[in-house]
Amino acid sequence: MWGNKKKPKQTAQIDSLIGQNSEIHGDVIFKGGLHVDGVIKGNVIAEEGTDSVITLSERGTIEGEVKVPNVVVNGTVIGDVHALTHIELASEARVHGNVYYSLIEMAMGAEVNGNLVHREDSVVHLKPSAESVGNSNDDKKSSK
Repeated sequence: MWGNKKKPKQTAQIDSLIGQNSEIHGDVIFKGGLHVDGVIKGNVIAEEGTDSVITLSERGTIEGEVKVPNVVVNGTVIGDVHALTHIELASEARVHGNVYYSLIEMAMGAEVNGNLVHREDSVVHLKPSAESVGNSNDDKKSSK
């Protein structure tokens, strides 16, 4: 009675759903919970400052970069994944790109064709600001 103080497992609320027979061409910017059973050909970005979650089912595919605080992958991602807080790679996960993470869970059978890069700080800008765009041009000039 007193020893059973386990927290109930929290499930992410789904605010948006991309169905199995859907294909999106272009970037998807969201907040809250996004569940993907279909195909996204573009980047998937969570609004900055949110604790958003993306769940990619075994039927889902993303061809682009993923920048979301909490990521659950059981499908295919062709591009880099930036999980600012937590990433879970389930047994059917296939990532063809680099995975940037703070905390990672990886099931037997999951596959990453790229680098696993641990990030100690969770300060990664999800959307480029006007300042960083201006500075990137300066960096290119100075590196020549």
